[in-house]
Amino acid sequence: MIKQFRTTISKMNKRLPLKLAATLLAGSSLLASLLGLFRDRLFNSTYYLTYPTGADAYWVAFTIPDFMFVILVSGALSVSFIPVFNQRLAAGNKRSAWELSTSIMNLMALATFVASILIIIFAEPLVHYVVGPGLDESSRALAVSMMRVLAVSPFLFAVATVVTSMQQAVGRFAFFALAPAIYNIGIIIGLVFFTNGINIFGWQAFEGGIMGVALGVVLGAVMQLIVSTFGLLGMGFDYRFKIYWKNKGFRQVLRLLPPRSLDQGIDYVNSIVETNLASRMIAGSVVAYKQVTTLSYVPINLIGVAISTAAFPKMTERIAEGRMDLFKKELLSVIRVIIWLALPVTVVAFFARGYIINFIVNGGDPYMASILAVLALSILFRSVYFIAARSFYAQQDTKTPLYISFFTIGLNILLAVWFTLGLSMGVQGLAWAAVITAAVEVTTLFVIMNHRIHGLFDRPFWGAISRMASAAGFMAVITYVMVSLFPLNAADQSFFSTFPKFALIATVSLLSYVVFSHLFRLTESRPIIDRAQKILFNRPTIKDDTKPDAHS
Repeated sequence: MIKQFRTTISKMNKRLPLKLAATLLAGSSLLASLLGLFRDRLFNSTYYLTYPTGADAYWVAFTIPDFMFVILVSGALSVSFIPVFNQRLAAGNKRSAWELSTSIMNLMALATFVASILIIIFAEPLVHYVVGPGLDESSRALAVSMMRVLAVSPFLFAVATVVTSMQQAVGRFAFFALAPAIYNIGIIIGLVFFTNGINIFGWQAFEGGIMGVALGVVLGAVMQLIVSTFGLLGMGFDYRFKIYWKNKGFRQVLRLLPPRSLDQGIDYVNSIVETNLASRMIAGSVVAYKQVTTLSYVPINLIGVAISTAAFPKMTERIAEGRMDLFKKELLSVIRVIIWLALPVTVVAFFARGYIINFIVNGGDPYMASILAVLALSILFRSVYFIAARSFYAQQDTKTPLYISFFTIGLNILLAVWFTLGLSMGVQGLAWAAVITAAVEVTTLFVIMNHRIHGLFDRPFWGAISRMASAAGFMAVITYVMVSLFPLNAADQSFFSTFPKFALIATVSLLSYVVFSHLFRLTESRPIIDRAQKILFNRPTIKDDTKPDAHS
């Protein structure tokens, strides 16, 4: 059995090509997202609909621990660590690579451990004055208690992130891809079992309630770390309980890390400001905005994050090889694919928002649907953002995105305060501020990259984008008609009664988009058309003799 287990692990730890890696990451992200929808549905049925102030307290408690993880580790580590780690491996210097890895792991563990202690000590003033000033007294006390439980999560996530970053660098994505799903399973266990209390050999260790959800978060973090470590098997990783301060690669990462960490941290300031503002609105506003934001990130993770994460190691290799021509070609190809995939999803999310909200709130929720109507517009920009930022990180340039973030974060905060407090737009004001900021940030990144790589966005590229927009426009008409023909009604209370209608709307809409894309000679649609021809007509693919697009 042990031999079979090792064989299975070995197969899962193989290096994957770009397309397969992107597919695996998208599939695992879909699984994690589905589990996340189930998690949110359980949470909302238990707390949001019956105890909105407690639900707000839970999301407020999340903010500071998440902020510490983001500013210290998160994406900052992967984009600064992977290029340097890859350089060491490409040069055949495994000893330096392992010294770098073990040093980063120990440093991140130490930093997050100290952060966790500080969160536990200062949880009360953080809730009262920073993230939850609008909560009532009992909700603030609950948020303080939960924040102290959640304080351990940054430490666990930090170690897991270093472990998975090593695997990403060498093209191992299996256990990295599984980790988010495992994390959600832990939270679901907390919702199902821990909220009723924990009894250990007759001793009531925990009384239950919404605090059980926080314990589920910690359990999910532990499970995620355990699963992630399986991806190290066969790599030959030599861990030492030591920080190699003289290692050149480690010093290089330390130089690259602060700008990206600051970029991430400043970006997360948005979340703190949004939580602060939402806590001043009607009960349930914090959880409503947070969950709809999370919901809007489902397609962003499936498309933008998955594809750009899979493409990033190859992009760093092209830069290391000095092949800017290949870097440019592959960057354009990835951008086109992301835009082509994100456009129809944006259309479906906007017109079918009532159905989508019904998946996390039984019977739907007009308040959440109104937020999604705005945030749906950010799906395209946020999906493209990840590859835009990584095009700089692949060149070991973490400062340019940082400078842009300084501007866009300031813009977002000003707009959020103006829209909510000045124009009294409520929580929709937060959503509009996020959409405008996302559009400005992506546009600025691409303008600078186009200046750096002369002729990056040429006429054929913009011609393709205009045809994608046209296909999405025709699809929008069809989606609107489909939603009008199959509207939500009073009988649509459960997931099973609404999902068939949503699936029909989405399927017809997406198929129409593929057909329009093919008619507009977009190369991104060809694999789907070819596959459909094989399945439906059981004959060899008909070769498309139209002139292919540039960069296809």
